[in-house]
Amino acid sequence: MAPGAAGGAGAPDDVAAPAVLSAPAPERAAVIGSGAWGTTFASVLAQAGTPTTIWARRQEIAADINAGANERYVPGHRLPPGVRATTDMSAAVEGAGLVVVALPSQQARAIISPLAGALADQAVAVSLMKGVELGTGLRMSQVLAQALGLEAGRVAVVSGPNLADEIAAGQPTATVIAAQDPRVAARVASLCATGSFRPYTNTDVLGVELCGAVKNVIALAVGAASGQGLGDNSRATIITRGLVEITRLGMALGAQPETFAGLAGMGDLVATCSSPLSRNLAFGRHLGQGMSPQQAADASRGVAEGAKSARAVLDLATAHGVEMPITAGVVAVVEGAASVAEVTDALLARPRKAEGVHAAPQQ
Repeated sequence: MAPGAAGGAGAPDDVAAPAVLSAPAPERAAVIGSGAWGTTFASVLAQAGTPTTIWARRQEIAADINAGANERYVPGHRLPPGVRATTDMSAAVEGAGLVVVALPSQQARAIISPLAGALADQAVAVSLMKGVELGTGLRMSQVLAQALGLEAGRVAVVSGPNLADEIAAGQPTATVIAAQDPRVAARVASLCATGSFRPYTNTDVLGVELCGAVKNVIALAVGAASGQGLGDNSRATIITRGLVEITRLGMALGAQPETFAGLAGMGDLVATCSSPLSRNLAFGRHLGQGMSPQQAADASRGVAEGAKSARAVLDLATAHGVEMPITAGVVAVVEGAASVAEVTDALLARPRKAEGVHAAPQQ
């Protein structure tokens, strides 16, 4: 199966990048979404010299941003002068050369669909989202392309160990900007590179996005083990076998193997499975402590994308004949079909086998 085939026949990845993408860098950017990561990335863009307008759903959030802060989602951090906000989405994207989308993955299509056909001719859409859409099996870049009416070549993705609180504090980090056309990836990277935010480029959009989506599911499993009182051996086992699951699915779909050992793969997986800032880790820990999925959601800070996308990831794997037992266990717990203890026992009781990826052949 070709790299663009994860969403099935006719997925937008099959369309070539247009020539306009070699145009000069845009004068400004827009970010759709005023949460922690959207606001933080807007700050990075502004620090890199790209004035940025954030679209916020609520007027009070927009007013706070225009006053120089977003205390609701990025408390304790001042925003650079180049960041402003509006509740008018059309006004936010008007004339923007870079339109960044930072929304909950399962809500993105409905929110951005009104913008179809509204982006500037030379604009590039950028996904900060990490998930797989329920019902369609599409990755977020594919969702953006469909919802906005863009060729796949005009969509890029950002992924990697990007914990928003640390980036907002100015701590050094690296990330991956992936796009089908290396010129597009380089263009986006040039607009967000700062002294503390270092973007690398990649053309394996499929692999980068799968890493970002599935690592959240694995972090839930790590959190659940921690919530049960299990230690570092268990954590390391889930992380490494989780990486096998991510790699197995990616290779079956046609991703590049080296992606999984890089920033978007192992780098993001380690950060998400280790940091107390990780919402997915916190959600899983609450499950391991005996909370119901709804109680865990209420107790977690922000949206745990792994809980939202686990079923979509498992359905995608099943459709391509890929075995993902950790992911299946997370789905069983999130959907109330099994307890954390039952899933743990089932995973340990699996038949012994040789270590390795053993990817399913490409379809």
